[in-house]
Amino acid sequence: MNRNATVNQGFYVIGHKTENIHDLYTLGQKLSQGQFGTTYSCKENSIGIDYVCKSISKRKLISKEDVEDVRREIQIMHHLSGYKNIITIKGAYEDPLYVHIVMELCIGG
Repeated sequence: MNRNATVNQGFYVIGHKTENIHDLYTLGQKLSQGQFGTTYSCKENSIGIDYVCKSISKRKLISKEDVEDVRREIQIMHHLSGYKNIITIKGAYEDPLYVHIVMELCIGG
């Protein structure tokens, strides 16, 4: 496989087509920037609850291992959701450019 072949519209990091994140959430202020993506505040459109969205650029997922790391991160977050003191994932979404992971907002110190 070509190293850059992972980034095309027919390829799903998550493994399947997802709902459009912008139909469900409104992304707000940028909170932080990392090597692979950016974290934003976001609000669930239907009920107005605040969350955080980590948007990972698919363009930066240049190797098979990078893609597997994102898949594994989502699987682990789903598996650990509900445990005390661990952030709960709300959902994972994907569009042609990004993988978006929506999770609970933790505020305070």
